Amino acid sequence: MRVTVVGGGIAGLTCALSLHAAGLEARVWEAARTIEAIGVGINLLPHAVRELSELGLAGELASVALPPHRLSYRDRTGETVWEEPLGTAAGYRWPQYSVHRGRLQMVLLAAVRERLGPDAVRTGLQFQRFDQNADGVRAHFHDRIGDLPVTDDTDVLVGADGIDSAVRAQLYPYEGPALGNGVHMWRGVAHHPHILDGRSIVVAGGTPGAKFVAYPIEDPATTGGEALMNWVLEVRHEPSALPMGGTGRRITTAEAHNETASWNLPWVDLATLVEQSQAILQYPMLDRDPLPRWSFGRVTLLGDAAHPMFPMGMNGGSQSVVDTRVLAWCLTRENDPVAALRRYDRMRRPTVNAVVLANRALGPEEVIARAESHGGPLPAGRAEEIATRYHKLAEATAPQVNSHSSWTVSGSTARPR
Repeated sequence: MRVTVVGGGIAGLTCALSLHAAGLEARVWEAARTIEAIGVGINLLPHAVRELSELGLAGELASVALPPHRLSYRDRTGETVWEEPLGTAAGYRWPQYSVHRGRLQMVLLAAVRERLGPDAVRTGLQFQRFDQNADGVRAHFHDRIGDLPVTDDTDVLVGADGIDSAVRAQLYPYEGPALGNGVHMWRGVAHHPHILDGRSIVVAGGTPGAKFVAYPIEDPATTGGEALMNWVLEVRHEPSALPMGGTGRRITTAEAHNETASWNLPWVDLATLVEQSQAILQYPMLDRDPLPRWSFGRVTLLGDAAHPMFPMGMNGGSQSVVDTRVLAWCLTRENDPVAALRRYDRMRRPTVNAVVLANRALGPEEVIARAESHGGPLPAGRAEEIATRYHKLAEATAPQVNSHSSWTVSGSTARPR
C-alpha cells in the first residue's frame, strides 16, 4: 500500500516513520523549499516519547532533548501555587522531553531519509487539491521551484499540513479561518542560567493572556554556564492598543521590556532573557472547532490538520505522534483502506476532540486560574484532581501509558505493499 503524506513537519515525518515501520510505503510532500531547524521549544509527553522510542528513536531524542522532572505553577510574584512531577518522576516508564522544535524535526527528517531513502521527502511542492475514486487518490501539487503542476497517484492521502491545512480545506470548504481567543504568545529562545533546579517547567500567572512560561531545552556547555531557555509571554490587548499583526510578527525589545516590567519573578532575569533573545516572535493562540469526521474515503487528517488546540497541557504535538502510530496500525488491520481510515477516525477523533475542548476550558492550567481568582493556592487535593482529570481525558496517565498494548506492527502482521 502506498501512502502520500502532505506536510513535512513533526506530524508528517513521524507519520512516514510509522507507516514504514508497519511495512507500508510512504512519501512526504512538503511545501517549503527546504526543511530547516527553525522554531522554538516543544514538549513531548511520555505517551509520545513511548511511541517515538518504539520507532527506534530513544537514543536520538535523549541526545537533543532534556527531561524535565516537575511542572511548577507560580503566581505573578513567583510564589509556588502547586507542583507535580513529570515523566519518570511521575511513574511513567518513559521520560517527558523538552526540545527545540527544529532539532526534533531534523532528527525525524534524518531518520526518514535513512530508512525510507533520500527521496522519501520531496520539498517545494504546494498541495493544491485531490481527486479520488474507488481505486485510489490523485493528489495535485504545484512545484514552487520549477513552477510546474505535478500529480501523485496513491492509495491513501494523509493531510498532515498543519492548522491551515489545504487538505482539510477541501474536505471542509466553508470552515473559514482558525479561531483565536484574543491572546498572543510572544516566544523567544535565549541563553540564561538555569532556573530553579534546571529541570523544571515553570508556568506563572493565571488566566490566558497573563502568563509566563519558561523551561530549558539545552544544558550549559560548561559547568556554571548558561542554558538555552525557551520562554513564552502571553499578552492580551485591545485592538487599538497595539499593532497585533499576525503569526511571526517580530516583537521589539522595547515592547517586550514594557510587557515584562509588571512581573516580579525572583528566579529569572526577564530583562536579560529579552535582551539575549535573537528574535521574539508573536503567535496568536488559535484552534479550530472539533470535526465530526476526519476520514473521507481514502483521505484522512492527522495532527494539527485534524485537531489544532490551544497549548494548555502541552498536548498538541504529543497527540499528533500518537495519531501516526494508530493510523499505521489501522492500515495493517484492514484489507480495505477506506475501512482502515474509518477505524482510525473512530479510535482517535473522540479522544482528541475532547482534549481540544478541554484546552479551551484551560485544561490543567485551571489550577493557576482558580488560584488567581481564589487569592492563593488551591488545596492540594483539588489541584491534583484537576490535573488527573485532564490526564485521564487525554489517555495519558502513567497507568494508561505504561499498560496499553503497543501499536508496533510485527513483520508477520503487516500487509504486503
